[in-house]
Amino acid sequence: MAQAPPHRPHPPGSSRPVRSTRRERVVTFQPLPTHRLLLVYGLLSAGLLGLALRLGWLQVVDSRNLQSRARAIQTQAVAPIGKRRTIVDRNGRLVALDEERFTLWAHPRYFNFPGDDPQKLRTNAEVADRLATVLAQPRETLLQTMAGRRSGVKLRTDIDPETADRIRRLNISGLDLEAYPQRVYPQGSLFANVVGFLNLERVPQAGLEQSRDSDLKRHETTLSMRRGADGTPLPEGIAAGSLYGDDLRLQLTLDARLQQVAQQALFKQVKKWNAKRGAALVMDVRNGEMLALASVPTYDPNRFWNFKPGLFREWSVQDLYEPGSTFKPINLALALQEKAIQPDGKVNDPGSLTIGGWPIFNHDRQGNGLIDFPTVLQASSNVAMVKAMSQVKRERFWQWLSTIGIDERPDTDLPGAVAGELKDRKTFISHPIEPAVAAFGQGFSLTPLKLLQLHAMLANGGRLVSPHITRGLRSGDALAPTPAAGGLQVLDPKVTRIVMGWMESVVANSASLGIRIPGYRIGGKTGTAQKAERGVYIPGALITSFVGHLPIDDPRYVVLVVVDEPKGGNTYGSTVAAPVARQIIDALVVLEELPPSDPKAAMTSQAKAAPPATD
Repeated sequence: MAQAPPHRPHPPGSSRPVRSTRRERVVTFQPLPTHRLLLVYGLLSAGLLGLALRLGWLQVVDSRNLQSRARAIQTQAVAPIGKRRTIVDRNGRLVALDEERFTLWAHPRYFNFPGDDPQKLRTNAEVADRLATVLAQPRETLLQTMAGRRSGVKLRTDIDPETADRIRRLNISGLDLEAYPQRVYPQGSLFANVVGFLNLERVPQAGLEQSRDSDLKRHETTLSMRRGADGTPLPEGIAAGSLYGDDLRLQLTLDARLQQVAQQALFKQVKKWNAKRGAALVMDVRNGEMLALASVPTYDPNRFWNFKPGLFREWSVQDLYEPGSTFKPINLALALQEKAIQPDGKVNDPGSLTIGGWPIFNHDRQGNGLIDFPTVLQASSNVAMVKAMSQVKRERFWQWLSTIGIDERPDTDLPGAVAGELKDRKTFISHPIEPAVAAFGQGFSLTPLKLLQLHAMLANGGRLVSPHITRGLRSGDALAPTPAAGGLQVLDPKVTRIVMGWMESVVANSASLGIRIPGYRIGGKTGTAQKAERGVYIPGALITSFVGHLPIDDPRYVVLVVVDEPKGGNTYGSTVAAPVARQIIDALVVLEELPPSDPKAAMTSQAKAAPPATD
């Protein structure tokens, strides 16, 4: 340890210095132990090594995770708003489309008018004064909605594009318009029974909107765009094809003009007879295209919440009924095909008979004597039909009913189509009453759509075509051409021509039916059947119907009208359903420009109907 130097006395006569009272501190240095230096070095090295390992982990092992997290921060995802394709009729008339609508949001904390100082804040009252006129809402209502709220106030929804544009021109900061698509049905209730609708959440609930949902969704993808530090989208984040869209439209086979005629005529007749419901169907027999499929009562898909859910289904496609006398021409064709009857044959009609202990009568309880088959259809004789079809072996009769698909679902694009009901083979063969009642269209059930398909088979020469209401997706304003004829050949064309001639005699020899049009060859058959529910006939409940073909010399169209439970006296297919069919046939002749089979007769009729010329 260092020692202080020895004290030296001052020489005599010199002044003695004043001693300082401050004591200097002396620090003694000692060497550190080696193990402590190694410990500090080890700690520093471990820290550096940990940083190096962590850096290697982040850059090598966890790089993908970090990169994805960085991209998530740098990427702005724009989800599609779910636009749907347009639906048009066979001539391009709009049936369903998406229209842009807007929701107006208000953020009072940012209210500012054009030309204001950026820091100036406008009051709710000042904004309400300007919005009230544009929105056509009372100023007080807007103020009440915004009262006490600073942001995110929904002022109004379902704003049309024109109103939205007027709001934008106000240039008020703090107002935000949010766009969304809204499904609109310009034809109202005209196609509701087949097109269906979307609910308020844009979820399809019925009709083609539901069954063709995947086809009606537009090609849309979620856009992922890079963005800068200020949120500005950068173009390099958009993948190729991301902005691609399509202008495809779903084209129907239905004709809005004919559909309107059918629906209006049907509505008047259902109302007149206080019926439960009615349906009118028109098909092109060559290719199965439906030109009209109307039913009443119906609903407005633009206001679906105001109607009962039971109206959202098309009953002519989904509900079964016994066709009655409208099935007699089909049975006669089966008998001719089996050669069980001859085209010039006759059958005795005593007016009643008993089969297996069950009595069978004609509708008027009267006999017609020995009659030919055209007269069988004209008189709609049940007894004569039972005798004629008894010439067909029961097993073959059942086999033919199965072959033409009574108990099978029709091959169709109509949503909800169901199969009919046919007694099993053993029951049909072992119980004589089953083929007997089937002879005049009872004891089995089918849908009006299926009956229409079978009558189209008679008209087109024996081919079973698939009924359908869509032609597929088309781009832009392009329309699909009429498809060629097709279908499965089931009956001999010679057989069907004979039956069509018999059906023509029904119309030609019945002026009271009201179907005859001078110059045009038209065939038809009425039907008035008891209504059954769960295998039991409802007392007094009837289903009236009429099926017509035109023109007989070159069949193109079949018209079917069914009216369920008309009330009152004189309720028959001829009085209830036939008048609707006549109006539809008249419209078909005009809209499809059908030439008359006998031009001279048509011209003579027009000349007689024309008013006299006046000066």
